[in-house]
Amino acid sequence: MSSRRTLKAAEAIREVVSMAILRDLRDPRIAGVTVTSVEVAPDMRQAKVNVSIMGSDQQQKLCLHGLQSAAGFLQQKVAARIDTRYTPRLTFVLDMGVKRSIEIARLLDDVLPPDAESDEDADDGANESVRDDDAAGA
Repeated sequence: MSSRRTLKAAEAIREVVSMAILRDLRDPRIAGVTVTSVEVAPDMRQAKVNVSIMGSDQQQKLCLHGLQSAAGFLQQKVAARIDTRYTPRLTFVLDMGVKRSIEIARLLDDVLPPDAESDEDADDGANESVRDDDAAGA
């Protein structure tokens, strides 16, 4: 169970890192990055930054390498924001949650019959025309 202090620190780190990636980093390897969450160790010495990166596997690896290269700069930004004895060491981990959800949605589209959606749309249209006729006759 995380303490309130570590949860607040994790949220502050997430905000600082995501804004620094958007505004301050000029590395061409770093593109299409979203900071999804941050997990801070109870002693506040380590912080695992979960990132979602759009693109191919090669682009993801390249971007992750660029983020690891910029970790010192990002730690400096975090140190300016969070007043603690130790500045957490940032490690970046690829979060596959978004990619998995897109893949699951694609699989569901393949498996589910496409006419189930069109039947619902047709039923809605038929009900509306009946309602319109009732309104006109009344």
